[in-house]
Amino acid sequence: MQKKFTYKQSGVDINNTTRLVKYISNLSNKTKIKGSSIRNFKNIGGFGSLFDLSQYNIKNPVLVSSTDGVGTKLEIANEMKKFDTIGIDLVAMCVNDLIVQGAKPLYFLDYIAIGRVIAKKYKDILKGIAKGCKISNCYLAGGETAEMPGVYTGNKFDLAGFSVGAIDKKKIISGNKIKNNDTILAIPSSGIHSNGYSLIRKILKDKKIKYKKKNKKLFHDLLTPTKIYVNEITKLVNLNLINGSCNITGGGLLENIPRVLKKGICAHINLDNIKVQTIFRWINKQGVEEKEMLKTFNCGVGFVLFVKKNNVKKIQSFFSKQFKPYILGSIKKDKNTKIKFNGKIKF
Repeated sequence: MQKKFTYKQSGVDINNTTRLVKYISNLSNKTKIKGSSIRNFKNIGGFGSLFDLSQYNIKNPVLVSSTDGVGTKLEIANEMKKFDTIGIDLVAMCVNDLIVQGAKPLYFLDYIAIGRVIAKKYKDILKGIAKGCKISNCYLAGGETAEMPGVYTGNKFDLAGFSVGAIDKKKIISGNKIKNNDTILAIPSSGIHSNGYSLIRKILKDKKIKYKKKNKKLFHDLLTPTKIYVNEITKLVNLNLINGSCNITGGGLLENIPRVLKKGICAHINLDNIKVQTIFRWINKQGVEEKEMLKTFNCGVGFVLFVKKNNVKKIQSFFSKQFKPYILGSIKKDKNTKIKFNGKIKF
């Protein structure tokens, strides 16, 4: 008799993931916003997700999209067996890119690739994603879970996110309005955010630093979720207070600031103005020099604004004490280079 095969024997349990659809649907419902409900249609469980942009009365709407992941910060979550904040990082990495152009995030979709769906781990990841969507007032419209035991072994998994926002064509922030003598404001990060973790893990491995009682504070700092800047930046965009902005992710200050500057102007950055958090002092102390820090980590600056000098105090009033922007430098005319560093970071 011929041997019979089932999908479950290969390590993929469709029934297991199907049972979790209701849980996902409940989380999605808690993130509903204007435009997310379409009569006689359910986004979760369908083949595609719908969103009614007409409810926003944007005269000339332009859609802005972003996709990103969390990188090897996932491995820190794995070591700590703590998965309820990594989803916040996933949302943050996408929506913080959308607001650079001034767009309001509308909806978000996730992709979870995993060897085997373990209910608690899976639910914690989704809980974090839903929380990130709530913080950014963005609808969790759907996603995909791929159970791939042949690719992801043990506790390995990966996350990817995709988000769409909208803005009126005349209000797009492209960086073209950034001018000579504009003030550069640094908005503090919540920590490392979600970049540079391969370097951090190299340090942990080489120095044999494990998640133990004496290192709990360190690992807690390493897993601190990425700050979502949507609410504050959206208010500033609506008041036309931003000439340009950039999200400080992979590439750090060194590579991200020049991305939004037009020819003929240069960002003069005063490194000694940076308010450095303890975690970056720790990284520097392990043997990562300033130049390497500047092109790998945010170094305490999560988001950068280019604004008129007389708007600085008004802009600062929209932020809590922890994330209050401070002056990082200024824009000067320069045909040869786009960024210059002055002073040194006070590690």
